[in-house]
This record gives sequence, structure tokens and C-alpha cells, in this order.
Amino acid sequence: MNATAIDPSVEQGLQRIREWQQQGQHAQALQAAQALAVGAPDHRDVLHLIARSQRYLGQLEAALATLARLELGHPHFSRLHEERGLCYVAMRDAPHAVDALLRAVNINPALASSWHMLEGLYRMTGETANAATAAAHVATLKRLAPEVVHATSLFSDGDLEPAESIIRPYLLRVGNDIEAMRLLARLGLVRDVLDDAEILLDAVLKIDPDYHAARYDYACVLFERHLYQRACEEIEKLLAVAPSHLDYRTLYASASVGLGEHERAITLYRELLRDMPGAADLHLSLAHSLKTQGRQAEAIEAYRAATAARPSFGDAYWSLANLKTYGFTDDEIARMRSEEGSPATPLVDRYHLCFALGKAWEDRGDYAQSWHYYEQGNALKRSESRYRAEIIETNTRKQIQVCTREFLASRVGMGDPSPDPIFIVGLPRAGSTLIEQILASHSLVEGTQELADIPRIVLDLQGRDPNLDDPRYPGVLTQLPPEAFRRLGEKYLRDTRIYRSGKPYFIDKMPNNFRHLGLIHLLLPNAKIIDARREPMACCFSNLKQLFATGQEFTYSIEDIARYYRTYLDLMQHWDEVLPGRILRVYHEDIVDDLEGNVRRILDFCGLPFEPGCLEFHKTERSVRTASSEQVRRPIFRDGVDQWTKYAPYLAALKEQLGDALERYRT
Repeated sequence: MNATAIDPSVEQGLQRIREWQQQGQHAQALQAAQALAVGAPDHRDVLHLIARSQRYLGQLEAALATLARLELGHPHFSRLHEERGLCYVAMRDAPHAVDALLRAVNINPALASSWHMLEGLYRMTGETANAATAAAHVATLKRLAPEVVHATSLFSDGDLEPAESIIRPYLLRVGNDIEAMRLLARLGLVRDVLDDAEILLDAVLKIDPDYHAARYDYACVLFERHLYQRACEEIEKLLAVAPSHLDYRTLYASASVGLGEHERAITLYRELLRDMPGAADLHLSLAHSLKTQGRQAEAIEAYRAATAARPSFGDAYWSLANLKTYGFTDDEIARMRSEEGSPATPLVDRYHLCFALGKAWEDRGDYAQSWHYYEQGNALKRSESRYRAEIIETNTRKQIQVCTREFLASRVGMGDPSPDPIFIVGLPRAGSTLIEQILASHSLVEGTQELADIPRIVLDLQGRDPNLDDPRYPGVLTQLPPEAFRRLGEKYLRDTRIYRSGKPYFIDKMPNNFRHLGLIHLLLPNAKIIDARREPMACCFSNLKQLFATGQEFTYSIEDIARYYRTYLDLMQHWDEVLPGRILRVYHEDIVDDLEGNVRRILDFCGLPFEPGCLEFHKTERSVRTASSEQVRRPIFRDGVDQWTKYAPYLAALKEQLGDALERYRT
């Protein structure tokens, strides 16, 4: 997304103002910019040009006031800080000028004018070493192609489309310019075009293996592709050169988490915190790993350290609430309410705080106050989402059209015959973590995590620049040769081997894989599939009060979650019809009512002998990364089965929109 939306009429006005400023007509430029601000009062570039004209006219206090207003909406806009630095230069306030200009170049290292100004200020104050560093940056920028410098500057300020419109044709024209290639890869990383980014950075490193910034970007791309082992290998090369580098160490810790190496990650986070004790994000990451390992008291201490480091840190408060067993104090609730209501609190912190407050009031039995915050948190989160229910519904229709019984029967035995994977699918908050914990308590089964490998295969099948309204997948399955299914099945097993320790079977608990059971059957015809299902009102309500770390964008409104649940039922009914006997349906309420009977049923389906340890799943020590991590460390309980009824006065719309799903979920 671009940092600022482009309205054609506003853009034309901005261009005229820039021309007047270049011609020295600053009074006319200021008048025009202020007129433009009437219709676009918070527009980033309008406010920047107003401040710039005010500085040229000597109205320095007014310029600083305009910049303060600009900072409220765009605190990471580099030219705001550059302009502030220039105001302080005009006021002969060198310390404040240096601070502002340093903020500018830390955001946007391609600001040659800021580096040049810093060089002069440092020489004036006798800081020769800093002056030499600034001069070196100026010299580096002079060596780069102007197109690369301009596009890098735009990219740093979030103007992705203009940056790409400059760098892509330049690269096509000149060929292998490694700076341009790296920038295009970074654009791909931001836009989630990860395969292109990986190819570009691999090419850059073949040309210049010692280009450490590109190797770091390469490790970031591998991390985002969930290729954690390869990411660790790249970071280890960087750490061999710069063992104290904070960014390298932080990414290495995150990749270790991805691999399930939580003890290593905990050690790394603690070492980083010794160097940066006030880093709230590091306290949060440490707490997450401690929680995953079942070290709840230490996790709580780390989460509280994160809130102390940054009082408005909504994610830290929500993480405490998400333990499901933590009780907030009166002081903590008062602090959360104050931070949530502050105009200075960013949107992301506000909705985290809302969900935390929803849980806090729920624990105190004030369901009206609780629902107020859950509803507000969902509305705030939904406001930044681009989720479209019709995309999921289109995919469902196409799965039903393509993956017929005849189509699947004609491709029997084409995939990899390994029986190793056990897929647990369904909606989030439907009891899949409980089933996973039961199975992972068996001596022959490896509990892993929600693996991204099937979704990654789907993305590859979609191809580049997918048309979401008319997707290539699943139709492309009809065009694949027989050997492709076996090759993709082998790739899945090979890529997931890193999460296993040698047990014969392993669990893939990615719930959204229910959309791809036809593909899974084609790739891995002997894999076991378990559908974790929960009564619709209980399941949908549980999703409405859950804030997910990533994804699951369908859970932030009553309409979206109801439509998603109905679509899930439609597709699962289809899979039952075309893959008879392949899917075991396990109802959460049945496990609660008859644990042993359902444990035996699950084990029989998986071809596993009964082991008493599966009944004492809460005693199994393993990493659990989902929202139910603390709940599955306790014996079975009925508390959550009818929890939604306490909110019944607020859920009439949910019941209405679920419609016949309220009965047919048991069909």
C-alpha cells in the first residue's frame, strides 16, 4: 500500500505547488497549499509542502507547528524530519537539527541533502568522525545511479508504486545493477511477492557474496517463506562476520522460534535484552517463547516487562489476556482503559487493548462491558482488513466443480504413498489444539505446529499476479501431469522433515487446510485427515473474541465469521461425498462429554494402538503455539462449551446469519 493515497486533483495541485517553490514563489505556493489543505487536511504531502513554504518565508514556528501536525498521522515520513532539521538549522539550533536529520536518514538513507547537512553540522561542532561518516554516505549516494537513489527514497517513505515505476524499467534497461536488484527484491518482500524477491537476492549474492545487507534481506525473505532452516544458515554466515549485530541476532532468534528451537530462542532473546533492556518487542518475543514452553510465570514476568517498557503496548496486554488464565488487576485495567482512549495510541495498539479489556471484563462477569470492548476491537481490526468473503466462496465453488469424485478417482495413487502426516483441519477455536495434544501424547506421533507448507504449495500453483476473482487454482489441478502430484507430495514431506525428530507420524494442524483436502488427497493419498468441529454459536463467538497474530481475517465481524462457517460446512459436505471414509469428524462437545471414547476413536482412525498417556494429554510437555496453549495443559473442562450463552443478548445477529448451520453442522 502506498503511504498516501493519490487523488488526481490533489496530485495536480501538488505538482503546481512544487513548481512554484522551485521558482522561488513561496508566498503563492503557501497560499495554494493551504487552499488544498481545506479539502485534504491530513494529506501527507500537502502538509509537508505547507511547512516547507513556511520555512522559506521565515515562518519557522508556524512550520514546526505544521510538522507536529504532520507527525501525528505520518510519524515515519523521512522528509518530515528532514524539514524539521532544516527549520532548526535556520534557527541556529544545531543539537535539535542533528537529532531531526538523524531521524530522517535512519528512516530514509537515500536522503543525500540530509547527509550533506549533517556533514556540515558535525564539522561545525568539531565532531570529525561523525562528519566523515556523513561524507561517506554522501559519496556512496553519488556513486549510485540517480534512478536507484530516487526509487530508494520513495520506497523508504512507503511510496511503493512510484518506486517500482522507476526501478523496474531502469533495471530492464541496464541489466545487473545489484542495488537496483536488491531494491526490487525489497519491494517484493513488502508486497509479499516472495518468490521474485528470493530469485533476485540469490542473483545478487552470486554477483557479490560479501554484500551483507543483501544477505540479510535474503534471510528475511526465507523467514517470511517459512524456510526457517535456510534462513538460519544465511544468518549464521552473517553472524560469523558480525557476531554482535543486533538485527542479525534478532532475526536468528525469530527463525529459531520458527524451527521450534525455543530454548535456543529464549537464550538469544535474553542476551539481546542485556544489550537493549528497554526493547519492548524483545520482551514480548521472549514471553511468547516462554509461554510456548509452558513456563507461564516467567512468561507473565516478560509480558509485564514489555508493558513497562512501552505503556501503550497493546500486544503485550493482549498476550497476557490470551494466556486465558491471567487475571488483570484494577490498576492494569485502569491503565489499559486510559491508553485505549488516548488519541495518541496507534490503531494496532488500540484494538489489542480492546480485546484485552474484553477478556478482563469477561473474567469479572461484566458481560455488557466485555462485549463493548470485543465489539469495538473487532470493528477497529476489521477497518484495516482487506478481507473479501466472496474470494473464499469463489474458491469453494471451484473446489466443488473441479474436485469431483470422478476427477479424484482417475488420479488414485499418483501422490507420495507415505502415511506419515495427520492433518487436523476446521475452523480456528474449534478444538483442534486439544486433538493435536491428545495425538502428540502418543509415543508414535510428533506434534509440530500449524505448518504453512500446503498453503505455500497453493500459492505456487496460483502463479504470479493471481486474479482473486477468477483464480488459477484449483482449476490448474486438471492440467498437472501425474508425476507432478508425487513430486509435490515428496516436496511437502521433505520440507516438513525439519519439524520432526524421528517418530513415524506427525501432525499438521493448519486449520485452513480444509479448503485444500482435494489437493492433499492427490499429493498424499494415505495421509489421515481429521475435521475438528464445534457447535457454530460457540465456535463463532470464540473467534469473535480472539485476536489472531496473523491471518484469519474472517473472524472480525459477525457477518464474515457466519459466512465463513457456512462455507466451511458446504465444502466439508463436498469432501465427505467425494472422499468417503477419508475424513474423521470429531465434535469438540463429544470429546468433553466422553474423552476416552473419542480418544480411542481418533487413535483407531489413525491406526494407532491405545496408550493411556493420550487421556492425560495435559501432562505432556511440548511446545504449543496456538491460542489454546494454556488450556490444553489442564484436564478437560466444560467451561467454554456454553460460554457464548452469557453473551446471548448481543449475538442475535450471529444466530440469524448462521441460519440452518445451527442444525446441519451435525449432519
